[in-house]
Amino acid sequence: MSNQIWIMTSAFDQLDLDQTIEKATEIGVQGLDVCVFRKDSTREDFVATHMDYQNFDIEAAKGMIDKFNAAQLRLSIGAFENLIGGDPFHRTKNQNHLLKLIRMAYLMGGDENDVKVGTFVGYNHELGIQENGFEKNLEEYQRVFSPIIKYAEDLGVTVLYENCPMEGWRSSGYSTTYNNLTGVLAARKIMYDLIPSKNHGEIYDPSHDVWQHTDPVEVIRHTDMSRLKRIHVKSTRNISDPFWGNMYPMQRVKPEWAAKAGIPFSQNEWDRHHYEATLPGFGLGDSMDWRAFVNILKEKGFTGPFEIENEAKLSKQTGKMGAIVQGCKAAVQNLAPLLWELSDYGFEYPKSEIKPLKQMGKKDIPVVTMDRLK
Repeated sequence: MSNQIWIMTSAFDQLDLDQTIEKATEIGVQGLDVCVFRKDSTREDFVATHMDYQNFDIEAAKGMIDKFNAAQLRLSIGAFENLIGGDPFHRTKNQNHLLKLIRMAYLMGGDENDVKVGTFVGYNHELGIQENGFEKNLEEYQRVFSPIIKYAEDLGVTVLYENCPMEGWRSSGYSTTYNNLTGVLAARKIMYDLIPSKNHGEIYDPSHDVWQHTDPVEVIRHTDMSRLKRIHVKSTRNISDPFWGNMYPMQRVKPEWAAKAGIPFSQNEWDRHHYEATLPGFGLGDSMDWRAFVNILKEKGFTGPFEIENEAKLSKQTGKMGAIVQGCKAAVQNLAPLLWELSDYGFEYPKSEIKPLKQMGKKDIPVVTMDRLK
């Protein structure tokens, strides 16, 4: 069985879902990870809302399945926010929004159609600055997510955590850049012991470990493969920094100090670590070995999709649709000989393996909120 290649729709925030599907067909992928962020989200970086979560019912779910089947595409959905920390008002809204996405996934068939829900966990810095703050964040995760995962399990839906530390999620005046609990494998392993349900797992993005000088091959070697459902395709070009080192983030200092000393300094929240976001095979060097990474995944029996998350400096960050599409096409062509069989037409995904989504005949259920679950 060949691994499919999908696209995360955050790269197409300027398009609606139908237009994004057209681009997916042009690029030659087999699925979409559809971003469904809150319209009133406080996030501004790489977000999109490609489904109407406020008016999603069983008829909308049926229509969505028909739409994706007509395009011969598979799908998942997700929104990536702080669910255990940050402003309490938005924290609660983020938790309730995740419950809406779980319900939406259920209406579209859930695990029976491989419709997963992607999310972050986030981090609570009020707890984190205390002694044993990491441990307290794990306990807060267990408190918040136990009813969420139970709800997902009851509906036959799997929740997936992405491993981005969200290094720019706080002011660069703070010294730490660890802002999402799932940013290290150790946390993820403890999380599955704290909530021993099969209905949560991982979206693994190797680029986040590359800039932390961690080998993604070794991460996969130690990963529980029953938890790994998706791979994010995003690369990193590391840039060595003699001034701040490569273990700690670049700090914000007074510009006049930096100018006099002749050193770089953090000029925005995301200007913390020394790397450039890239796509494999598109324009910039790559600080990871994609062949070795794909080989260990094959060795460990991974059959899920590889999802292109286009945040690349020379693609998504240009703001030009032509460059966005071009970067996605380059990533597909770069991965094709690693994932797909060789035919007379080159390396291509076998059309015989594209299975339509099923109309599951689910019954509509009301929207729930966290206060109703506890």
